[in-house]
Amino acid sequence: MNSIEKLLLSLHPFPPQEAFFKATAPRVAYGGARGGGKSFAMRAKLVLLALSHPGIQILLLRRTFPELRENHINPLRRILYGTAEWRESTKEFLFSNGSRIKLGYLADEGDVLQYQGQSYEVIAMEEATQFTEDQYYALTESNRLHGLLREPFTPRMYFTCNPGGVGHAWVKRLFIDRDFREGEREEDYVFIPSTVYDNEYLMREDPAYVKTLEGLPPLRRRAMLYGDWDAFEGQFFPEFDRSRHEAAPFAIPENWIRFAALDYGLDMTACLWMAYPPDRSRLAVYRELYEPDLVLSRAARRILEVGGAEKLRYIAASPDLAGRRQEGGKSGFDILTSHGVKGLCPAENARIPGWRRIREFLRADRRDGGAFLEIFPTCKNLLRTLPKLMFDPKVAEDAALSPHEYTHAPDALRYGISSLPFLPGETLEESPGRRDLIREFFGKGGREQGYTGFIMH
Repeated sequence: MNSIEKLLLSLHPFPPQEAFFKATAPRVAYGGARGGGKSFAMRAKLVLLALSHPGIQILLLRRTFPELRENHINPLRRILYGTAEWRESTKEFLFSNGSRIKLGYLADEGDVLQYQGQSYEVIAMEEATQFTEDQYYALTESNRLHGLLREPFTPRMYFTCNPGGVGHAWVKRLFIDRDFREGEREEDYVFIPSTVYDNEYLMREDPAYVKTLEGLPPLRRRAMLYGDWDAFEGQFFPEFDRSRHEAAPFAIPENWIRFAALDYGLDMTACLWMAYPPDRSRLAVYRELYEPDLVLSRAARRILEVGGAEKLRYIAASPDLAGRRQEGGKSGFDILTSHGVKGLCPAENARIPGWRRIREFLRADRRDGGAFLEIFPTCKNLLRTLPKLMFDPKVAEDAALSPHEYTHAPDALRYGISSLPFLPGETLEESPGRRDLIREFFGKGGREQGYTGFIMH
């Protein structure tokens, strides 16, 4: 065994690091929280690859040069002194067996262009959430065989990461949500979680750092101490906690009030089915339809197919559907109704008051201590997109309209919650003014039932 390999193994990697060293999948991400030994794991992994595969070409990237120098260049120069030649001009370590570790940084979006046309069997992105999705995809084009390897090898990419940052969404999609697109294979993506509690060295030698993480504000503590990918700075709904709001499915009792909310666009039809008990003690979102490229007639058929034969009190739908359309002079409601969708009414579309109401439902507890708002795992797109909403940088208290794909299911939730005649903990007697609000709401287009029967539940 090479002396460097002996040195690395003598450091006694803890279990997540050992799993990272052994991982050979085409895409492997490691970390998720502060203090999980990410930088060491990445350096050790790349050195082991360089020593074990003569001729391998490796590219290691950080976002900025100061980070690259402090986290990798300086430590590697110490570790590899006398074993690999460091070339300052080209920022690379050259091994006697022909292997090479090239170090670089991508401070600006266009910096990735310098790697076009180059070939690396291994590309490593340290703090991957600091890179954009476009930079990631551009780098995948350079992740291929170089021709100097003396043995078969499958090109691969390695990532270390924490929640947050400009690349949070794409890293979370691939490695946490595992929401794959065409051409992406589930078996190619492996995530190895690690927190400070896995890091035996820090736990033993620097307990003050652990206390620092434990003392962070609640939202940041969830992300940095526990590696919670649903908690990050800039998140529009920091109140959302998947471990709290995702509920084990249960049979909706017969006496619960059932209704739905529909956000329709040709790019996406998002419909959520919801229910609450007569005592208004909780709200369950128990079913969803989330499909692109549906014309209204097809959207109607899919709503009926997904919803089955159950009776709904009403469907709060995108208010623009109530307007007449140039093609045929019919409204969207007319088209949906003619294809069997009943009980449509225009949703209240005041965005900021609607978002505020969602916050009330997310924050509220049931009498037994559970979350007032419960979302079934069958509503995977609501669970996926709700924590991805960001603040609009130009409009206080509003959610950003882009990426647009993240807005559909949350908008449907907003329509549904805005249609309710109560807030968590309220009774009808406590807010008599809500009778007028509901009368006005259903007077704008409610069909096939009056408001009176609705508000008395």
